[in-house]
Amino acid sequence: MSELLVLPHDDVKRLLPMGDCIELMAEVLADLTRGAVWQPLRFVVRPPDEPSLMGLMPAHRSQPQPAYGLKIVCIFPGNPARGLDAHQGGVLLFDGETGAPRALLDASAVTEIRTAAVSGVATRLLAREDATELAILGSGVQARSHLEAMAKVRPFARARVWSRTAEHARALAAEASAPFRVEAVASAEQAVRGADVVVTATSSREPIVEREWLEPGAHVNAVGSSIPTARELDAETVAAASLFADTRESMLNEGGDYLLAVSEAGIGPDHIQAELGEVLVGAHAGRRSADELTVFKSLGIGVEDLAAAELVYARARESGAGTAVPW
Repeated sequence: MSELLVLPHDDVKRLLPMGDCIELMAEVLADLTRGAVWQPLRFVVRPPDEPSLMGLMPAHRSQPQPAYGLKIVCIFPGNPARGLDAHQGGVLLFDGETGAPRALLDASAVTEIRTAAVSGVATRLLAREDATELAILGSGVQARSHLEAMAKVRPFARARVWSRTAEHARALAAEASAPFRVEAVASAEQAVRGADVVVTATSSREPIVEREWLEPGAHVNAVGSSIPTARELDAETVAAASLFADTRESMLNEGGDYLLAVSEAGIGPDHIQAELGEVLVGAHAGRRSADELTVFKSLGIGVEDLAAAELVYARARESGAGTAVPW
């Protein structure tokens, strides 16, 4: 009889520290470019007249050790008002030799950490080396995890945080344990102007960043929107920027910031400079000048969840973490 190892939220967070996850995400994105891992476009269930949705994100590793992963995540936009993460679900890890289920991980914790870690990879690759001013738009789970991730990759001196709910921005600034000063500000414009790196991690469906606010040489991680009809950046920003993707397929099918700029600003697929994995393996140079505006549009992909599950499962086996269920 085999066992399924169940790993709840706190175990996942303890076994997947941000610094380690940034390195892991760099490895798996490079593996994706090299063909060592594979994934289809995620399948999304959107019931009519229902604000929530369910996403299914399968992935496969062929080397060095075969494995399958499947994240099943429900997104409930009203959850933050309940004090809950909008992302709820699980990540299943399967043995690549037999197909036997090996582990079930809390998807909320995996998504929280690996999403910010990928932005950390993008920032390390694309932001100017001398970046010291950070802007965070949003005050939820991803805003908090991105503060941690950004601190790992650039020596910021200050972060300005804005949220549509001012008290949430103040709370985040007060609770932040970042190695730099974090302050709440009254508007998105006030946060963005003068920032070297901007993170948008909101549930907004309409632009909250305007091109004229962005400094020459700024880098933007656009994180909040993962559906074709929602965006955080205006079309002028996307059109003016060198645009980078986790995968082109995801960008062309799910990237609202890109897709709405296609219709409004006339850009096309050739506007996507590269996938992060292509920069990591040296197939694309990344940033080309100090005044270049760069944007990474984060959509989240299944191979990231697979890699996180593999690492957490291995560490749980070594440390005795989790609960083993007969299977």
